[in-house]
Amino acid sequence: MESMKEPIKILLHYDAGPAWRRKVASLGDQGLHVECCAESDDAMFDALLPETDVIWHLLRPLSAVDIAKARKLRLIQKIGVGVNTIDVNAAKERNIAVCNMPGSNSRAVAELTLLLMLACLRRLPLLDRMTREGRGWRLDSSLQDTFGELGGRTVGFVGYGNIPKILTPALLALGANVIYAATAPKSIDGVHFRSLSELLVEADIVSLHTPLTAATTKLIDRDRLASMRPGAILINTARGGLVDQSALIDALRSGHLGAAGLDVFATEPLVDDPLLRLDNVVVVPHIAWLTVNTLQRSLAVAVENCRRLDASETLLHRVV
Repeated sequence: MESMKEPIKILLHYDAGPAWRRKVASLGDQGLHVECCAESDDAMFDALLPETDVIWHLLRPLSAVDIAKARKLRLIQKIGVGVNTIDVNAAKERNIAVCNMPGSNSRAVAELTLLLMLACLRRLPLLDRMTREGRGWRLDSSLQDTFGELGGRTVGFVGYGNIPKILTPALLALGANVIYAATAPKSIDGVHFRSLSELLVEADIVSLHTPLTAATTKLIDRDRLASMRPGAILINTARGGLVDQSALIDALRSGHLGAAGLDVFATEPLVDDPLLRLDNVVVVPHIAWLTVNTLQRSLAVAVENCRRLDASETLLHRVV
């Protein structure tokens, strides 16, 4: 009798919710055995690594030490785009494929980026708290000078990939002007190229959409923050390391920057940080990407790459 093929053993390194757990549990019919491991559970992670064929990786850094423990590992599948949390050199040395999934979370990140812009302009966290405390109808009259609209403002994108492309039509429809800085000018109707220094001086809202590399670490440093327009807003749904966080806090405290909307931070998780004590900051815990729709799109790519791996076919979106 022909022996049954061994299932591909997959480690989903994330504290998956009930619906996602049910979905991955059903993948056994496709020859995929998925174990879910919370990113905070290092003991379980270490125990699963030696027998793992594929890691579905999200945010917790995957080090060379981790990769060395996974003696059967064949594929690291990033659920998302940025692979800066993976030691790709260690993977390359072992001929372990590393893949990402560009575009899978772009719409979710674009929508939360817009939400952060609007929340900063309308001082949403402050108004929410004061209304809950019964002080919403007794606001200090000075706050009237801090509420704004997108219409007529200039939004500057640093980097112009999928997320700015999705946002641009909505911003133009709302009456905003859109400019961008990128490695090279592009042909985009109604949108104008600027150097980074020009963009920072001109934009009312600066939104970051560039990968974190050695060249972009602290791209928005103290000097560049100082060059931004007084009262400008900084939005970051890309990577926390793009910004000098200490300098950002000083710019927000001084009032030079009007507000910041942040999904990502220099160190995560963000605990007892001065940013959390500022009324002109809107924060969310690195979940711009996280929607049911993103998870569905991501799972489809991850499953397809496992099929391709098993069939020795070319993998989708291979990085190394």
